[in-house]
Amino acid sequence: MPINITMPALSPTMEEGNLAKWLVKEGDKVAPGDVIAEIETDKATMEVEAVDEGTVAKIVVAAGTEGVKVNSLIAVLAAEGEDASAAAAAEPASQPAEAPKSAEPQKSDPEGNAAAKSGYGGSDVPVDGAKKPSDAPKTEAAPKAPAKSEGERVFASPLARRLAKDAGIDLASLSGSGPRGRIVKADVEGAGKAGSAQPTATAAQTGATAPAAASAPKGMSDEAVLKLFEEGSYELVPHDGMRKTIARRLVEAKSTIPHFYLTVDCELDALLALRQQLNAASPMKKTEKGEAPLYKLSVNDMIIKAMALALRDVPTANASWTETNMVMHKHADVGVAVSIPGGLITPIIRRAEEKSLSTISNEMKDLAARARSRKLKPEEYQGGTTAVSNLGMFGIKDFAAVINPPHATILAIGAGEERAVVKGGEIKVATVMSVTLSTDHRAVDGALGAELIGAFKRHIENPLGMLV
Repeated sequence: MPINITMPALSPTMEEGNLAKWLVKEGDKVAPGDVIAEIETDKATMEVEAVDEGTVAKIVVAAGTEGVKVNSLIAVLAAEGEDASAAAAAEPASQPAEAPKSAEPQKSDPEGNAAAKSGYGGSDVPVDGAKKPSDAPKTEAAPKAPAKSEGERVFASPLARRLAKDAGIDLASLSGSGPRGRIVKADVEGAGKAGSAQPTATAAQTGATAPAAASAPKGMSDEAVLKLFEEGSYELVPHDGMRKTIARRLVEAKSTIPHFYLTVDCELDALLALRQQLNAASPMKKTEKGEAPLYKLSVNDMIIKAMALALRDVPTANASWTETNMVMHKHADVGVAVSIPGGLITPIIRRAEEKSLSTISNEMKDLAARARSRKLKPEEYQGGTTAVSNLGMFGIKDFAAVINPPHATILAIGAGEERAVVKGGEIKVATVMSVTLSTDHRAVDGALGAELIGAFKRHIENPLGMLV
């Protein structure tokens, strides 16, 4: 019997990915554990291993295909002793590798389950007070749901609920394709394309119209932008998955999180002197290129440690906001913004408050190198309790960073520079760094944020405490 190979979910929130490369071809024999393909998610490239033994009978999705839905068919494997051509001919026609956006959502779409695991809600979200839908035209993309009585609940995944709100779509007018009839992302996107759903009262009152793609951040359409420029004076570069994800999350963060900002100046002279001493004392290790230091600390490594210790000292600030609970974290998992081609990724130093500076330094170097080659695993950049973003190496004096949910804080690091400071009534020169803490006011109030950034300043200016 033919064995179907489907697009795997490489993380709990993954809904689609790009099939970057096949490492096998039709006719090749594979065994469990063999790497058969490379899949690109929004921020990483991951290898896919074979689960069963057999012969590759047919490759359904070609290398380079983008937007392949999770659980859709990508290849067919012939079991041992089975004719490969017969297995290829038996390929199910009802499982397209890449369903058109306007097609009816597949029943197997796992979006509802993925959203439940994403950290933004773990169960069905009832939408109360749903209104009766109008007589919308029936289409295959968005079949009209049976009329619901006033006040009847409509069940939808958190992601579908948010997309419907952004697009001005009445959830009561949709039929759900998820488990037990729950409305999922594909249902909302299909309705947005077909234009068959009735706008919500808010959209109708404001005159807003649903965007062409419900999942895209709001902005000017291509037509509106391009007509402002002379034809031939530009080129169009399509958004890749990473850019779309960054745009969506930034819009979500700035539209839902009430940011406020706290800035302090930290003197770095003691920290720089300690760093020099620690690096000079590093043991040597043998490498292929000869001997090299066992570690080489950067200022950023010490900033990560200081932020982790500050959260240890002010544990009530080590929190995440949800609609029903304050999530109080037991450890400081510090994400560090790393610039990579086409975007940004935030690998995480787990339990940073417990780790030595040399461990943080070596771990950060490894994470940054694999981040730039898009080889991080999802668990290495998803989650975390806070983040650090450093633009000091570019000469930026100070800036305010955008909070990355589910974090409640992010620390923006400016350049260390020599400044005139007053000490004991005398003007002296000191190396000073400006840092700005962006805070989610729902989870961390002003006084608590001030206590947190004060603790950070104390560790930076008295760095010997980070060694004990």
